[in-house]
Amino acid sequence: MGVGYKEIYARYRQQIMAGALKPGDKVPAIRVLAEELKVARKTVEAAYAVLIGEGYLVSQGAKGTRVNPDLVISRREPAEEPAPLADSSLNQLTGLRDNPGEMRLGIPSLDEFPLKKWLLISGKVARSLRPEEMTNQPVTGYAPLREAIAGYLNISRGLDCQPEQVFITSGYRANLRLILQVLAQPSDKVIFEDPGYFFGQKLLKRIAPNLHYAPVDRQGINVDYLLRYHADARFLITTPTHHSPLAVTLSLPRKHQLLGWAQENQSWIIEDDYDGEFHYTKKVIPALKSLDHDDRVIYIGTFSKTVMPALRIGYIVMPKETVSRFKELGEITETGLSLLPQKILAQFLSEGHFYKHIKKMRTLYQQRRRLMLDALNRLFPETFSYELSDGGMHIVAFLRRGTQDVALAELWQAQQLQVFSLSAWYTQTQKRYGLIIGYTNIRSEQQAMTLLQRVQQPTLALLQQAN
Repeated sequence: MGVGYKEIYARYRQQIMAGALKPGDKVPAIRVLAEELKVARKTVEAAYAVLIGEGYLVSQGAKGTRVNPDLVISRREPAEEPAPLADSSLNQLTGLRDNPGEMRLGIPSLDEFPLKKWLLISGKVARSLRPEEMTNQPVTGYAPLREAIAGYLNISRGLDCQPEQVFITSGYRANLRLILQVLAQPSDKVIFEDPGYFFGQKLLKRIAPNLHYAPVDRQGINVDYLLRYHADARFLITTPTHHSPLAVTLSLPRKHQLLGWAQENQSWIIEDDYDGEFHYTKKVIPALKSLDHDDRVIYIGTFSKTVMPALRIGYIVMPKETVSRFKELGEITETGLSLLPQKILAQFLSEGHFYKHIKKMRTLYQQRRRLMLDALNRLFPETFSYELSDGGMHIVAFLRRGTQDVALAELWQAQQLQVFSLSAWYTQTQKRYGLIIGYTNIRSEQQAMTLLQRVQQPTLALLQQAN
């Protein structure tokens, strides 16, 4: 039985009353809606006539039919607020990530991104779309993008991979999920760094039942601890170039220890090289994968830190023996990414714009880190200490005294300074305390000083009271 005019009337009235259709919104033409609903035009005409007669719609001739712009809908009950997340710490951290503010962690320089060049490439790519590209693309990703990524990694990060080993994903969390889906059994022991990337912890607690932690010190992950307590682990997830969040670099002896352990036990090391491009000296730190002669390291990365988080493109460099397994499961579980962003990024890389941008950001971030450090030292000369690496995108300001970093972070956040408390990134009892501060969008010394002056006196008062 077809749709009657009363049902059409009721649908529109409900949508208007609920606020889904707002005053001034245009509704479909009678002919168009009749074709869509497979009913006679007279049926739609009758429904619209009643809605117009009751004042819900107005006919504006050639301009079409719209929801009455003068209509005022009174609602007895306010719109429901989204339910907060059950995990309060996750709720707080997603707020820091998603809400505007200063000193945000992991956000690349927005003012110096070559946006005009990106938009120009985007327009060309959109206009050049061919009919044969409108079908399903390979689940592993757009071939020219995989070629460009492999070429970049081989030159800049010291890898030796082929385009066939590159699997394009939607980012960090998609990388971890896919790797564990392809290679892990539920009982497999997974080791994560402590402290470690907050959102990585939250994800792994949900997808890795046998999750454990290994501490990180000034030389990176403590491999002796790993070998003593978790030598039977099947997976280790690590950030060896710039640890997240401590920013220390895994020492060369420990790198070789890890690789030897992985080969002997046939375990997998997942190397997250999230900001390895950003080094401030001529001494380039090669990726752990560049030392891996036994193909036990699964290298992952994203373009969130180097291009923009909104791009949502990441990648996995699959060990050769696992390529067919990744493809097989990918065909079942992965939906693939939209073609246009992949084509735009491929062009951005192949034309050399990415290399030029990264080179510029290295110099810029070094300058901006100095601006932030100078401001911190001037306003908080006795409050924080620092252990600087030769690169990265954030500063860890360790508290010289006390453990009040959670309260301190909340104080700064109340002033729209979106810093993180270091202790919240630990899972075990041995913790360090401080603030994790992003500096990549600090443009001047004056800006750094102005922002920190918001919290100078409250910070000193809080720490004096605590001590």
